[in-house]
Amino acid sequence: MKKISRYRWFVLIIFFLFVLLHQSDMLLIGPLTPEIIKTFNINKTQMGAVMTGALIVGAVLYPLWGYLYDRYARAKLLALASFIWGSTTWLSAIAPNYSSFLVTRASTGIDDSSYPGMFSLIADYFGPKLRGKIYGVLQLAQPMGYLIGMVLALMLGPVIGWQAVFYITGSLGILLAITIFFGVRDVPRGKSEPELEGLEEIGVYKFEFKQVGALLKKRTMWFVLLQGFAGVFPWNVITFWFFTYLAEERGYSEDSILFTMAPAILVLSAGYFVGGALGDMLFKRTPRGRVLVAMFGVLIGAILLYFTMSVPVEDPSTFFILLCATALFIPLASPNLIATVYDISLPEVRSTALSVQYLVEKGGATLAPLVAGIIADNANLHTAILTLCITAWLLCFFFYSFALIFIPGDVRTLRIQMAERAAKEMGIR
Repeated sequence: MKKISRYRWFVLIIFFLFVLLHQSDMLLIGPLTPEIIKTFNINKTQMGAVMTGALIVGAVLYPLWGYLYDRYARAKLLALASFIWGSTTWLSAIAPNYSSFLVTRASTGIDDSSYPGMFSLIADYFGPKLRGKIYGVLQLAQPMGYLIGMVLALMLGPVIGWQAVFYITGSLGILLAITIFFGVRDVPRGKSEPELEGLEEIGVYKFEFKQVGALLKKRTMWFVLLQGFAGVFPWNVITFWFFTYLAEERGYSEDSILFTMAPAILVLSAGYFVGGALGDMLFKRTPRGRVLVAMFGVLIGAILLYFTMSVPVEDPSTFFILLCATALFIPLASPNLIATVYDISLPEVRSTALSVQYLVEKGGATLAPLVAGIIADNANLHTAILTLCITAWLLCFFFYSFALIFIPGDVRTLRIQMAERAAKEMGIR
């Protein structure tokens, strides 16, 4: 048991690196957008279509990845996803024209839907009382990856070209695929559940579609899915268009963008861990704890974004302070959302459960870059970012308020199911 306890931290480090480098690759396109637009001589709507293409591919493949993760070895599938990431990034780097770039960049979405297997495997290494913090650590890697991508784009992009930057990140994906394939192993599904963690061996519980159906009937899941449809919309708008907004509408130079966004992204990174830790702390007191943290985060984030975007261009200091404050609150919901899905779902369907969640999220988010580009072409990016983000976060607050009502009963149902399994396992032995 002590060996597993120590080894799980090694697995966490490997997955942290996977998220860090994968997010760097995914989010590079945001800060590289102006250069790509120049290379192919396209407008914002066409660039929005490029971003939307990858999101659509990722969304369509979520159910497939979720099913495969719940049926087969999750670590080996993650290694495959990492290899696909590296290969498709290389293909997008060698695209000779806009049409081929549109297709190859869309293919990078294949591996973007691979995260549910990673979160499911981590859930079997770390129990419910730690999961919020652990997911916060993993998601902390997302904005840090964004920061690395931004530095690569702004400092290396002008020197070696945006294509060469993609070669670097693609190569890292292939290297990491090898590391995961040989270095990470699976554990039995449900191993870390409180009712089962003391058992040396547990039975194999296989994926069944009826269990997915039972999960989707839980009312907490209804409102988690509804908020997910709206919740990722702001992230894709900000990720793909905020750098361009700073450059074109606030007149920031590349250096100014770097020195403004780098601290904000570091604060954003901290927000994931803070959100996860707060969720764990309140979850120990009440099953509503994680949802309360999520509600608080999206509401305060929406309010702060409004005031941030309202700061005059001539006052960069106030803009920077409010931007950092906004960055602290907007990620609070994310680690708690994943942990909430796992608080109500059986271990053998958790990859599928999170895949369904992400599929719905992508359904709402796939059009985000394109819609923002259309609004920007007809008005400006300020209007696009503000309107889409605030509307989405207020909808999330509304849906979370309903999840708050039903979460205690659904958590209790899972704990009863786990206790029944533990009793059965002990009876067999």
